[in-house]
Amino acid sequence: MISLRYHAVSIAAVFLALAIGVVLGASGVSDRLLSAVSAKADDLGGQVQTLTAQRDALAVGQRASDEFAQRIGPAAVRGLLQGRTVALVTSGAEPADRDAVLALLGPAGATVSGEIALTQAVGDPARADQLRELTSQLLPTGAQLPAASDTGSLVGGLLAGVLVASSGQVAPGQADALLAGLSAAGFVAPGDRPRPSDLVLVLTGGAIPGVDGGDAAAVIARLAAQLDRAGGGAVLAGRAGSADATGAVGVARADPNITASLSTVDDVQTGPGRVSAVLALREQLDGRAGRYGTAVTAADGATPAA
Repeated sequence: MISLRYHAVSIAAVFLALAIGVVLGASGVSDRLLSAVSAKADDLGGQVQTLTAQRDALAVGQRASDEFAQRIGPAAVRGLLQGRTVALVTSGAEPADRDAVLALLGPAGATVSGEIALTQAVGDPARADQLRELTSQLLPTGAQLPAASDTGSLVGGLLAGVLVASSGQVAPGQADALLAGLSAAGFVAPGDRPRPSDLVLVLTGGAIPGVDGGDAAAVIARLAAQLDRAGGGAVLAGRAGSADATGAVGVARADPNITASLSTVDDVQTGPGRVSAVLALREQLDGRAGRYGTAVTAADGATPAA
């Protein structure tokens, strides 16, 4: 219900507006004020036009860069991973990024051994205790988890037995049971079991939204780091925003212990970034690691050396 006080305030506001209008109309203030406002509007309009032109120029440059990378990408990576196998782990990755990177692995000579698609539940703090308990329950006989308490390292250690050829392998039946258990609990999307591989590519999206985004990003970053420690090498690649504090790449780069051996790429939504992801896999085989992309934390440049 509208109160008497509301009526009084409304009437006072009307009379105040009328009074101001009379004062401004009866003096030269209105002309000067309108002139100043008009000049400011023209200035802002000019700034908008300049920024629009800059944005359009950047967009054209980005398209040209992507087209160039699409044309020379297969040649740039040709044969670099000849005879090697690569397993893919996805977490919030865009299908277009995934498909584009997979298309480059063929010319590189790599065989994609399979994919594990993690769900958002893996990074949900409310389900962290359940996931940690599940890793112990699903651990195959004779296998060991890393000496860590965080969810990402434990899940990475569990999946290493399925994904990484040089780690302690589990029997196919046990691997199937492990993935089925994670899938039944909603942590992994149903799918075929990947074959053990030489390298692992962990593909993510951008910054993870929400108040728990940083925690979720930390799970993926540490999972990738553990897969890297377990085998021949791993690359963590995300799109724009992934190098932020709530992105998996950003969390990884904030920890020198992780970036000492794990390669990261922060612009996999671009043609050059997708080429960088494949070049970074080659880098891992050579025992090197780096931080690549367009973010300020990409300390080693836009792309790895071929």
